[in-house]
Amino acid sequence: MAFIKVEIEDMLIEEAFRVKHEDTEEQTEAPKSCPAKLRIILQEHDIRKLDLPQGIPGTVSELESIVRKTFGLNGNFTLHYKDADFGEEYFSLTTTSDIKDKDTIKVIHIVEPPTLTLTFTDVESSIKTASKTCIQTSVHTSVTDIFPSISGSFPGSQDTLILPSPEHKTQRSQRWPTEFSVPRFAYDTELVLAAGTEAFKKDGIQLSFTPILPDILEKLAESIFQYVAYPTSTQLSDVAEALVQKYPCLKEPGSYNGCYGWRQRLKYKMGNYRAKLRGLGCPELDVNSIKKKRAHDKAPAKNIKKPRKAEVNFLPPHPQGETEESLENERVELLNEVKRSMMNYQIISEKMAKTFSIRRQEIVSQATPINDLKYRWPALFDAAQINEEFTRITTVDLEETFMAKLDQYSPKIMSLVFSRGRSSKMSIQRIKNMLLEDYSLERRREAAIRCLVVFFRENEEDLFKEHSDDGDIANEVMKIIIARGSTISEPASARIVIEGTEVQQDLDVPRACALLMGLIYALNLSYPKELKNTFEAFQKIFLELDDMKACPKVMSLKNKLLY
Repeated sequence: MAFIKVEIEDMLIEEAFRVKHEDTEEQTEAPKSCPAKLRIILQEHDIRKLDLPQGIPGTVSELESIVRKTFGLNGNFTLHYKDADFGEEYFSLTTTSDIKDKDTIKVIHIVEPPTLTLTFTDVESSIKTASKTCIQTSVHTSVTDIFPSISGSFPGSQDTLILPSPEHKTQRSQRWPTEFSVPRFAYDTELVLAAGTEAFKKDGIQLSFTPILPDILEKLAESIFQYVAYPTSTQLSDVAEALVQKYPCLKEPGSYNGCYGWRQRLKYKMGNYRAKLRGLGCPELDVNSIKKKRAHDKAPAKNIKKPRKAEVNFLPPHPQGETEESLENERVELLNEVKRSMMNYQIISEKMAKTFSIRRQEIVSQATPINDLKYRWPALFDAAQINEEFTRITTVDLEETFMAKLDQYSPKIMSLVFSRGRSSKMSIQRIKNMLLEDYSLERRREAAIRCLVVFFRENEEDLFKEHSDDGDIANEVMKIIIARGSTISEPASARIVIEGTEVQQDLDVPRACALLMGLIYALNLSYPKELKNTFEAFQKIFLELDDMKACPKVMSLKNKLLY
């Protein structure tokens, strides 16, 4: 009996240990993670949503890896989060316990300074053995930029210093400069100009420039074409004035400003220069050749396709080594990438940049309808890609520049309009009521834009359409449709409609205006006639494109805003 009692006690102890062990395992088992969503700020104008079906990761490195893979980010970056204890200021994210569902995370890219490595062999040994000196650079730094005095060969040796050739650029990277820089002419031309300038300063003798005139005009034409193919009279005057300022001996005594004749010479030279490049197949000029025009447009000066809104890259050539067939294959790959459920935004951006030239030829030369463009180039209608396309065309940041200038001029614009009399009384009162209801940043920006329309005595209804439901958009040529919330606290939601097709949605009103400008440039559209002054103000005041030349009303407003 004692033996049976001991055995039963052992069984009870074992069972109690097993139950206790199971309870411990249940207590230590990790709770199941709940799905989460985060608001990711990639750039000021590129804000995305990140879905985390498994919940917020346990470590910051895991979260960084998910962000990098989801949005196709390259390079080093850190993540910042908003801290409620310090007035929603951003702090470095060191632990994921600081964030929760629907929090905002900002991606901060780390830009490392470029490093330069130079490796030289023994110069004396190099001369004796006639071996080449090797210069190695990293991060694509050009040696000639650092050592411009390095020549192609060493004295007393036939060896040539071979440097890596710079990447061939097919697109312009700069707008027309504030001060035109006169290029360096041929060596003999420079000698003649130096002697002529010295004689002019000493005795006031004008230089007889007939022998060197072809070289001067050719070099100036090349420099002008680096900025524009069709320079305006003002731009030609800038070049002529810069030329005679650098070389006073070239001034013309009979001219009212000393350089009128040079402007005329440059005008005809640019025509001849364009004709030469057109024969070489330059797409920006070949599109205007008579053989490329339609039957009813076969006249040299009829329906010329050229930049009219300060576009820097209006119709660029294809990248070096690319053909229409290869770029069409890139377009198909881009289309497949956009259709994927998990899009790689880095790949999309790279392919959009690579296919820029063929897309511009399709838009400018063929005037493809919006519906067809949306089918063939769906990525072009993404907000981030609208910004990038605008930068490729103009070299200007779209939303950043537009919003900065809008915020800068908003108080003055509203002050100018609110001080007006009876003619705009109803519109002014309606705008004031908007601000009384809601004085948020977006509402103040919208009020300033509406004041801009009122200032030019144009109709707000031609730009904005208040609508609470889908309605009929088929007849809308270019319109921003606004849906207001049921309460004041709910922000307005704006959509962009072009040629009866909705191209953007879920925007605030000021951002819709900025993106509409980007779409006008990206799709090569004209400004609506009834809103010509408003859109010209967007271009020349808010985006500062071709801002030195504007219609009288826009120039008048600009002067009032600046002084």
